Amino acid sequence: MAKSDKVLKRDKQIISPSYTRSIPFVIDRGMGWHVWDVDGKSYLDFSSGIAVMNIGHCNPDVVKAVKDQAEKLIHSASTDFYSDMIIDVAERLQDVTPGSFKKKVFFTNSGTESNECALKLARWKKKKHRIISFIGSFHGRTFGSMTLSGSNALHKEHFGPLVPGITHIPFPYPYRPVFGNEKTCGDDTLAYLEEDILGKVVPENEVAAIMTEPIQGENGYIIPPADFLKKLQKFCRKHKFLLIVDEVQTGFGRSGKWFASDVFGIEPDIVTLAKSIASGMPMGACVSRKEIMDWPKGAHASTFSGNPIACAAAKASIDYIKRNKVWKNAERLGKHGLDFLKDLKEDFNRKHNRKFYIGDVRGQGLLLALEFVKSRETKEPATKASEKILNSCFKKGLVTLHAGESTVRLVPPLVIPKEDFDKGLHILTDVLNKM
Repeated sequence: MAKSDKVLKRDKQIISPSYTRSIPFVIDRGMGWHVWDVDGKSYLDFSSGIAVMNIGHCNPDVVKAVKDQAEKLIHSASTDFYSDMIIDVAERLQDVTPGSFKKKVFFTNSGTESNECALKLARWKKKKHRIISFIGSFHGRTFGSMTLSGSNALHKEHFGPLVPGITHIPFPYPYRPVFGNEKTCGDDTLAYLEEDILGKVVPENEVAAIMTEPIQGENGYIIPPADFLKKLQKFCRKHKFLLIVDEVQTGFGRSGKWFASDVFGIEPDIVTLAKSIASGMPMGACVSRKEIMDWPKGAHASTFSGNPIACAAAKASIDYIKRNKVWKNAERLGKHGLDFLKDLKEDFNRKHNRKFYIGDVRGQGLLLALEFVKSRETKEPATKASEKILNSCFKKGLVTLHAGESTVRLVPPLVIPKEDFDKGLHILTDVLNKM
């Protein structure tokens, strides 16, 4: 029996079945953009631990920083004691996050905690309890962030009552617009928000903030119309709402800029971070305009906030990204990859009379996605086909991610060279052509 099979058997006996594993991959180690299973087989990693390993697995700078810090101090509760380490990371975040204004930072252990912090901060600052969020969004699994999310009803089943005061509206999804069409869905969404939500459903004077992902991740890398987020920011300024932007998956070079907010030209009042902030160490952050984060001592705290080892990893990660400008490789390969996928879509849909088609391809930087449908006319999701593609890629040595109902995400480390990136794209092509 292979080692992988033994691990899968043990896992079934003792680990919570709530984990959403899509492929039977038992990971053993990683380096750069390659990972190996416990049986020694190597794979190209186009998942990056769900967009965490932006600068590659076991980046030497991060490994050294973690080792050095572990020999000095492993834990100190930042809620009780001071440390120059959290200041070092906070100053770096002030420099690189969107907006040239002064900021303040609260450190967390994950993306969901960063979003919980943002929810609490907005309610505290505005002294109002309502938050508007988007259908298709994903902000985490704890109660506040779970309530803010709108990507999967299963995430909320039997967990109610949820946090009150959260209202969801459709996100402008050009391939599947709820309002208008591909070109007008952004403006039509804002009109619905103004005329129907504020006009008929939610009292404007009770709204603290609007929260959004700049690019929806869990829902399949849904990219809104280019001007939508700028108009949403203007809408928030008009109504005196805070704008919270969840950059947990899109941050630190992944979009081809430092942050996806930079791509769309917006400056959030509050931005939430995690995933690639510390290259795999459990860390996140909530960063706001300085005047917003003025809550008193004890209003919010966390034992592991600003953990020394996580801070060391974050410093090394941010410095590596800045020094090597890895967002430029993400931008260059992202454009190349998107062109490749568009050609693949046309070729696949033209040559093959299949039970499924590539309905849409989209991407920004190294956030790339293919959405599969049973019919190009009805756009019915081809869920089983997308799952089969995921597993077939895995068997051929390519690790990818599922998203939405029938989308495959391609999320390689930003440091991957073009020849290996192309190798992964050709594995995907081969899988599709042989199905």
